[in-house]
Amino acid sequence: MAISDVQRKGSYYYIIDSDGKRSATLSVSNGELMGAGVDFIILQKGSYYYTYDEKAKRLGTLSVSNGDFKNAIGNSFNLKKGSYIYTFDRKCKKTGTRPA
Repeated sequence: MAISDVQRKGSYYYIIDSDGKRSATLSVSNGELMGAGVDFIILQKGSYYYTYDEKAKRLGTLSVSNGDFKNAIGNSFNLKKGSYIYTFDRKCKKTGTRPA
């Protein structure tokens, strides 16, 4: 099911599905919310990015040395490093590179 929203309330993130129902709860101690794609969210904690699905199951881990978070759109997210944009899928596998 698709993610329609992520809300922070107190010390939790609530993942809201496309039906407007809470599909999962994730502690903010897991990291700072960076963005959400259609079926994943991305958090940063320390020197790592972590992706989670709509049920708050961890999908992937990626070092922040790969770039600064730019955005999450659809089924991927983008990091900017130097003069390039790197695209990763929800499991943190690099799928593309382009000039910034």
